Amino acid sequence: MVGFVLSPGRGGDLGKRRLSVCASGSGNGVAKVPEPRRAEVHRVTGETEVHVSVNIDGTGVCDSQTGIPFLDHMIHQLSSHGLLDIKIEAKGDYHIDDHHTNEDVGISLGMALAKALGDKKGIRRFGHFVAPLDEALVEVVLDFSGRQHLAYGLDIPTERVGTYDTQLVREFYAAVASNAQMTLHIRQLDGINSHHIIEVRTCTDRIQ
Repeated sequence: MVGFVLSPGRGGDLGKRRLSVCASGSGNGVAKVPEPRRAEVHRVTGETEVHVSVNIDGTGVCDSQTGIPFLDHMIHQLSSHGLLDIKIEAKGDYHIDDHHTNEDVGISLGMALAKALGDKKGIRRFGHFVAPLDEALVEVVLDFSGRQHLAYGLDIPTERVGTYDTQLVREFYAAVASNAQMTLHIRQLDGINSHHIIEVRTCTDRIQ
């Protein structure tokens, strides 16, 4: 899953990211605790209905009910490692295949991330992360630039992991990157196990 590695702006004070000031009784400014960056998206198409809520400043709480078990596993790992609170409920045309639901969950998650980040003031917009999982090694570089681009370099050796079509991995990333308005580069440096290659993408850092 995506390696979100964003940090506070100059000064490194997380509180400066969303610092608001109110007047005290003596007229002195009193700094409030920064508001959590949260967003919800409800998206309905002819094939799917998806509801996503995201708290970027969370603790890694996840409830993902996409109807696609391996996609739920990926999202749980993203939430846990990135300390994002994520709740997803999705219904789709599974009788056809998982393509529409997989893509529309990615679209909705990307939209929620963009909405939660708002004007993105105070963040360090670039991220770079390299993570191993046993024999697999994957590098991610990203830029919350407002411009969408995906460079996808995973070579997944099997067509399925469990019941999950591994072609859908790229479709998910493309949907997230496009709707989060970010540039995303994913490179596989090593790996032969399909599960490891996909799952190592979920080893992420916190968006700050």
